[in-house]
Amino acid sequence: MAGAALTALAGRLPPARRASLALLKDAAGAPLDRSLLLWFPGPATATGEDLAELHLHGGRAVVAAVEAALATIDGLRRAEPGEFTRRAFENERIDLAEAEGLADLLAAETESQRVQALGMASGHVSRTVAGWQERLLELMAGAEAELNFADEDDVEVVEGAVQRLIAGMRGLAEELGLWLARPAAEVIAEGLSVVIAGPPNAGKSTLINALAQRELAIVSPIEGTTRDVIETPLALDGIAMRFSDTAGIRAEGADAIETIGIDRAKAAVEAADILLWLGPPKAVPNHPRAILIAAQADRWKGDAAAEADAARCDLTLSAMTGEGMDRLHRMIVEMARTLLPREGEAALRQRQRAALAEAKLWLTVEADSREARDLILLAERLRLSATALDRITGRAGVEEMLDALFGRFCIGK
Repeated sequence: MAGAALTALAGRLPPARRASLALLKDAAGAPLDRSLLLWFPGPATATGEDLAELHLHGGRAVVAAVEAALATIDGLRRAEPGEFTRRAFENERIDLAEAEGLADLLAAETESQRVQALGMASGHVSRTVAGWQERLLELMAGAEAELNFADEDDVEVVEGAVQRLIAGMRGLAEELGLWLARPAAEVIAEGLSVVIAGPPNAGKSTLINALAQRELAIVSPIEGTTRDVIETPLALDGIAMRFSDTAGIRAEGADAIETIGIDRAKAAVEAADILLWLGPPKAVPNHPRAILIAAQADRWKGDAAAEADAARCDLTLSAMTGEGMDRLHRMIVEMARTLLPREGEAALRQRQRAALAEAKLWLTVEADSREARDLILLAERLRLSATALDRITGRAGVEEMLDALFGRFCIGK
């Protein structure tokens, strides 16, 4: 159909995979645009089908006129969102993991998101899964061979086969566990959560305004001004983050509305990937990644008690004068990098991690269990593990998620 549409508009089919200039005309012969044509006959295309490209001049009227002409051709219609990528998947030009990587690449806004998505779209995860599947097939073949051809009366032979099988399963399960221990892809896509917390009037709102370089939060000397969590997305050194300003945490003097804000602040602190604490060091919440900040340095320098507290913090900072801001930037980025995959490592989406965890579960056998002595049960575990891995690349049980995935793409893509 793509070739027929190209011929209808240009009057000819250009040479395959070579740019060609042509005057496009509608069905009545009226000129539409002088356009660059590209013709890609299948199956060696992105979708496995015939493809044609029209490189038009960018005016809306030009594009609208060409679309109107195409709409008059029988059998031709506008592509649905993600349809070309879905056809590539259905025609086995790409697998589901690569399609998900392409979706992330289209949505990437930071360097870390681009690198992670490109690795997924380029098949890094798919090649790794293919290696696991090959090892599973070898184990399954060994189990089937023992079941079909081994001498059932020779107990030692059967026990030896079972032990080799369990050792292979254990080794593969350990490798899957290492992948599951990596940070999730959602951390990169959605951004790390960085929460600014502390008592009232500690300089939290001033700090988030300085980081965002705009008046995001109201700054006032009145305690309890910030009543809710105020969140803004920021990128530091190409890493997506979500910075949150929170209500001042205090034990007494808060009204009913401020108390709700304090409860939300405490919940945000617990869920934070990184905590910026602007309060007394002795009051810092128990958090694995907290940066203790002696804020508002422009106000308290010279105060012996305040300087003693500051000496116990990780850095001294004044968002008003800029003192310590560069160092805080570096500390946040260094801490964030510990939460992201290392260079060259791929991270898995939640769907992929769930499938991998299930595959690992089926490969994990207790040494003293009945299954550890039964080849038939072990073979079934191998089959179920392989089925779980198939879901990562889309070889089984994925129809229910395809519409949601490809609906994220732009029209046609």
